[in-house]
Amino acid sequence: MGGEAGSAAAVGSEGRVKSLGLVFEDERKGCYSSGETVAGHVLLEAAEPVALRAVRLEAHGRATAAWGPSPGAAAPAAASEVEYLNLRLSLREPPAGEGILLLQPGKHEFPFSFQLPSEPLVTSFTGKYGSIQYCVRAVLERPKVPDQSVKRELQVISHIDVNTPALLTPVLKTQEKMVGCWFFTSGPVSLSAKIERKGYCNGEAIPIYAEIENCSSRLVVPKAAIFQTQTYLASGRTKTVRHMVANVRGNHIASGGTDTWNGKTLKIPPVTPSILDCCIIRVDYSLAVYIHIPGAKKLMLELPLVIGTIPYHGFGSRNSSVASQFSMDMSWLALTLPEQPEAPPNYADVVSEEEFSRHVPPYPQPPNCEGEACCPMFACIQEFRFQPPPLYSEVDPHPPDIEDTQPVAFIL
Repeated sequence: MGGEAGSAAAVGSEGRVKSLGLVFEDERKGCYSSGETVAGHVLLEAAEPVALRAVRLEAHGRATAAWGPSPGAAAPAAASEVEYLNLRLSLREPPAGEGILLLQPGKHEFPFSFQLPSEPLVTSFTGKYGSIQYCVRAVLERPKVPDQSVKRELQVISHIDVNTPALLTPVLKTQEKMVGCWFFTSGPVSLSAKIERKGYCNGEAIPIYAEIENCSSRLVVPKAAIFQTQTYLASGRTKTVRHMVANVRGNHIASGGTDTWNGKTLKIPPVTPSILDCCIIRVDYSLAVYIHIPGAKKLMLELPLVIGTIPYHGFGSRNSSVASQFSMDMSWLALTLPEQPEAPPNYADVVSEEEFSRHVPPYPQPPNCEGEACCPMFACIQEFRFQPPPLYSEVDPHPPDIEDTQPVAFIL
């Protein structure tokens, strides 16, 4: 949106309109979302008396996907359209009983205000085979000459919160590729890549964690890139456009060498947020970590990425993500712990009643109070007395019948 107010001028037999413009109340507002109010003014300057049937305001929003037939192909042209906004308001009408509204020469101002639908609106977008566009249009209905109008584009955004559990989940992939042809293989190249979460916003730097092992005989180069994939659906057919929007390059890895990326960053440039809720246009993103291998097809891992609009709030909003990482990182402990741990001994079986009576004085009787005010904070209940742990001894009071000689090892 933004920019100067739209304007138009025309001359008619029913009076000349010197200028016609449309301005928003807040020209600095970059975009609107579902449920927000759009307000502004229609500005008209008449050079002479102007006859009108009405002054109205229209707001439209639709997604369109279309392309012509391919050269030399039998497939016909394809087109699809989805409507998201269709609004019509009357700003000025003739007085009751009169069919014509007469505006005197000079400047006239018609304020307007309307609310966008509360249902989710799809983010504005323009691509190779389609677009999602919203506009506000002011129309002068003239009695004997063509109507005059002025139009302004309205930028709409559908917010995506990257702090949701699904977008805070780490993404990890691993792949290996044999380099060579037939029996003349030179060895594998392996790649493992991870990002801390799935959702990021424009301007954020994505830390990339990767491990590369080159067991081939060739010199390889690791790289990473962010790809935007546009998918259009029209008349049952699909068109796909893929762009690289940012990339970073690693160091060469010689034969037999390895390399580790401990948070190598790749910054997201200003791009359209992910569009996931339109049935004919979809905009997806992915982070590709790949290895260029001379004389062979590249080894590539694609990690799904969502570009959102509500930034990451920090550690406090990552409880689910941190928990998942902790359980993943500490999973090796499960290999050294028994599946069903042995229950601790019953102290009543170890300490006799005679020993217990020698070491533990009897519980005092609770005071005899008439009211509840003198009761202690923690009531003494005789039925729930805990016995003390057994006295320390290096001699096992219950030795096993068969000695267990199987070694136990903890891998730390």
